Amino acid sequence: MKNGEFSLSRRLAGFKYAFQGIRRLFVREANARIHAVAAGCVFTAGLWFDISVLEWLAIVIVIGAVFAAEGFNSAIEALGDAVSSDYNIQVKHAKDLAAGAVLLTAIAAAAVGLIIFAPKIFGS
Repeated sequence: MKNGEFSLSRRLAGFKYAFQGIRRLFVREANARIHAVAAGCVFTAGLWFDISVLEWLAIVIVIGAVFAAEGFNSAIEALGDAVSSDYNIQVKHAKDLAAGAVLLTAIAAAAVGLIIFAPKIFGS
């Protein structure tokens, strides 16, 4: 079979590998577990305050973005460690940039959470 041809078994294998990556993220990365606890708290608060469909949409998008950023960060860190076991300034810059991206995403997610929940908690 040519490399570009469709193969259901290869597509299904791709899902298997993706789920292995997600599992690895939560098993091996402490920050991903911290984000998961935070997401659970936000989910509980969303149920408690009976947030709207659009508010749920915003929450789901930012939670997904934080997990995706954490996954990209973990992948870049793992690749950097595989490429160079010695100190390498380019690897350091790549890791710092990836960590910064996670932080920016988490700050944006926190801002969305404040916009949605602060009026419900403190009254509007």
